[in-house]
Amino acid sequence: MAELPPLPQNFTYSAEHEWINAGADAIVGNTVKIGITAVAADALGEVVYVDLPEVGDTVTAGETCGEVESTKSVSDLYCPVTGEVTAINEAATDNPGVLNSDPYGDGWLLEVNVTELGEVMDAAGYAEANSL
Repeated sequence: MAELPPLPQNFTYSAEHEWINAGADAIVGNTVKIGITAVAADALGEVVYVDLPEVGDTVTAGETCGEVESTKSVSDLYCPVTGEVTAINEAATDNPGVLNSDPYGDGWLLEVNVTELGEVMDAAGYAEANSL
C-alpha cells in the first residue's frame, strides 16, 4: 500500500469508502461534496474513468450512484446520503487521475443537497475500521 494522505478529521465517512466534506451534525439540509477516500483510490490503482449521475438527479443513501473504473477493476460508487445532485466535478470526469493524486480536494465527485444521511462514521471510526 502506498503512503496515503492524512484523513481529514472534519469529514464523515461511509463503510464503502466515500467521504462527505462535513461532520455528521452539519450534513442534512446542506449541500455537501462527496468523493472516494484515499483507501479506495489506493485499492483501485490508477483511476481511468468516472461515471456520475446528472445534475438534478436524486441519489439515495446506500444505493449506487456511479462507477469508478481503474486499470485493475470497476467499482460502484455508493452514495452516503439521499438528496438532489447539484453539481458534478467535470475536472474529475475529464481527468480521473485526480482521484489518486488529490482524493480529498480536487478529486471530489459530486455535490448533493442532502435530505437524509445514510450510515456513516467519523474519521476515528473510519481509521479504526480500516486499520489506518
